[in-house]
Amino acid sequence: MTALLNVRDLRAYYGQVQALHGLAFELQEGSLTTLLGANGAGKTTTLRAICNMVRSTGSIEFEGKSLTKSSTESIVKLGIAHVPQGRGTFTTLTVHENLELGAISRKDRKAIETDIERMYAHFPVLKQRHTQQAGTLSGGEQQMLAVARALMLRPRLMLLDEPSFGLAPLVVRDLFKILGKINREDKVSILVVEQNAQLALELADQAYVIETGRIVMSGKADDIANNEDVRKSYLGY
Repeated sequence: MTALLNVRDLRAYYGQVQALHGLAFELQEGSLTTLLGANGAGKTTTLRAICNMVRSTGSIEFEGKSLTKSSTESIVKLGIAHVPQGRGTFTTLTVHENLELGAISRKDRKAIETDIERMYAHFPVLKQRHTQQAGTLSGGEQQMLAVARALMLRPRLMLLDEPSFGLAPLVVRDLFKILGKINREDKVSILVVEQNAQLALELADQAYVIETGRIVMSGKADDIANNEDVRKSYLGY
């Protein structure tokens, strides 16, 4: 079976500094995979490299097709949505306008409105705030809006960078439950970069641990979560 995303010998650079050193991993269709590691390990750089936002070498294939020479815009059009750390919502636009902007490349007006209502079903608080400017939302609400806007692309694969960052524990729990639901019901494959290793491993079915730009451990999320040596050495809990 061809993997949905297949990464081989990925190396990435910021100027003369090499941040990734030959990463290799794959994601299967319908999977929910987490990439774990400490600050500075290379997690964010990995997502940026997939979207061709940093200088990189190696092989990145999506549905068997190379992304190596593709622009970031064309990668998005292929069905890869990236939710960066810091949410990145358009703060002066309303919630509803942000969702419409997420579907700007689509022409199916009726389906767009249907999808917006589906986002409101996933995130009821956004429906309550639909006329409110995004910049006035709480951090958790902004994160929910960022995820919902990415889903308006109808992606095959969603890349999430530290979705729990700066959020209260209860908000994080709710958000991760919704991500699991989106993965199961909307059939969106997800690659989530996360420092909250324990919660990410509860959500994911596959996990990779990255340290100083290298994959040092991989396997089923349950196996990694239950491996005491791995937890102490790499996950910090």
